[in-house]
Amino acid sequence: MAPRHDPHDRDRWARLRFAIIGPLLAAPPPAGELHATLTALSGKTWRHPATGLPVTFGISTLERWFYRARRASLDPVAALKTAIRADVGRQRVMTTAVIEALTTQYRDHPGWSCQLHYDNLAAALGPDASLPSYTTVRRYLTARGLFRKAVPRGRLRPGQVAAEVHRQSRETRSYEVEHVGALFHLDFHHGSRQVITRAGTRVTPMALAILDDRSRLACHVQWYLDETAQSLVHGFSQALQRRGVPRSLMTDNGAAMVAEEFTAGLHALGIVHATTLPYSPQMNGKQEVFWAQLEGRLMAMLEGVSELTLDLLNSATHAWVEQEYQRRQHAELDTTPLARFVEGPSVLRECPDSQALRGAFRREVTRRQRHSDGTVSLEGRRYEIPARYRHLQHIHLRYARWDLSAVDLIDARRGTVLCALAPIDKAANASGRRRALAAATVIDTPPGESGIAPLLRRQMAEYAATGLPPAYIPTTQESTS
Repeated sequence: MAPRHDPHDRDRWARLRFAIIGPLLAAPPPAGELHATLTALSGKTWRHPATGLPVTFGISTLERWFYRARRASLDPVAALKTAIRADVGRQRVMTTAVIEALTTQYRDHPGWSCQLHYDNLAAALGPDASLPSYTTVRRYLTARGLFRKAVPRGRLRPGQVAAEVHRQSRETRSYEVEHVGALFHLDFHHGSRQVITRAGTRVTPMALAILDDRSRLACHVQWYLDETAQSLVHGFSQALQRRGVPRSLMTDNGAAMVAEEFTAGLHALGIVHATTLPYSPQMNGKQEVFWAQLEGRLMAMLEGVSELTLDLLNSATHAWVEQEYQRRQHAELDTTPLARFVEGPSVLRECPDSQALRGAFRREVTRRQRHSDGTVSLEGRRYEIPARYRHLQHIHLRYARWDLSAVDLIDARRGTVLCALAPIDKAANASGRRRALAAATVIDTPPGESGIAPLLRRQMAEYAATGLPPAYIPTTQESTS
């Protein structure tokens, strides 16, 4: 049997009134007997719709209900609902002075409670002022959205101010994309427990999680000792290899998320990168919900482990994600994340191989070639340029800052890889062996006696034709020579 939902007060009153007056509408009393019928009804006891206590109604009240229902022939029950007061929403006792004082007080102290606002309002206006009740003040604050807000410590940063202005001027709506793989969420999370490293130190680990927006599936979750672009690329590449390449990705504005290597890799893979507003974690709410589950269930089950290591934490996390989180019924989805991910519809693309991923997440820079020895400087190290590219003045390189073993020379116009560069080996170069180069033009004669150049001769003639005096005063030696 389906549960019975308790109707609103206005509906309960309308049903009670119609239960009393309804028989009179179905069988109207003869002329002249309406008063006697209403008198008999006024002597009966009814059950109060809100409190459940016995209650009686007067003759005039019953008569008003009867005529109101009879005039509304189409829907008599609606006519018997409790009428809304004409002054609803109006503050009759909130004077202009009280409203101005309360508004100014809230602007200066948004973190105060309603009771604290009321007490200070009474102190500010004085005992002779016409102060409304606490309920009236609280109702006024609530009706205008003047809720209690968290007050930051210290002065707000410009980004925090901009984020607050955006939240106040734009509505907030929940969203969900229509296809699996259309949007991935990515974020780092500071763990609540410290781990012991191999060096014997205690470090707070960082969890990297990549979630699919539609299915809430955890594409990959892994703990790291830092929040760098190297760790980000390492974890994100695993998510792509396990689940596929998404169409777009949402992250915050962390240093790793906006690093050149990561953004260049997203561009190379055709992934649209969207960032949340600074200081607005609620824009990535699905990620925040996942962190709550990870801390509330996984980390809670590791409380008995006194000496937690990063390897153990990652092993436990992977088991919890695959055996519980992916297969647990999601209240909002009414299914499991794994089932919804499999059902689709999906717009995921096939992931390239590991070498292609490694080559995608790299930055591109320009260096000037040193023609004396055919080398360029990169991250404090020198790399040799092959002799066939010795004519290039500006060298375009592609590399990752954490992996200087793979540095490629790039065609600036096409973006294709020309060759791989190797660090300079001075010990090998000391052997004296050198490759032969193509013959070049060597100038071994001085310039010929051709006289003044044509351009200078023309300029001297044009200046002489102007008739201007000489622009310098010759010395005695020049005038006698």
